[in-house]
Amino acid sequence: MKSIKVTILGRQYPLKVNDEDEENMHNIAHFVDERFRLFKKQLTNQNETTILVLSCLSIAEELFLAKKSDSGESKLMNSLLFDEINSTLSDLLEEIKHTNTH
Repeated sequence: MKSIKVTILGRQYPLKVNDEDEENMHNIAHFVDERFRLFKKQLTNQNETTILVLSCLSIAEELFLAKKSDSGESKLMNSLLFDEINSTLSDLLEEIKHTNTH
């Protein structure tokens, strides 16, 4: 396992990933950061938690649609990726929740 840091909405988050997953996780974090920033720009009157939840729902919707349209091995890979992304997003939301309460 390798320790890396990803930045989302200007905050750094430490993660542990397999060596071979490092680039992929940076790409995922960049994608999530871009989606959060897009929602933040569009929803200027909403608080950050609402923006993060709506962004996560949007990402999850894309994954569900991709899973629905795929089959076989591709479907399995998307399922595994979905589980990894969902876990990472859950961790990030918990960190943000913890940060906002302190």
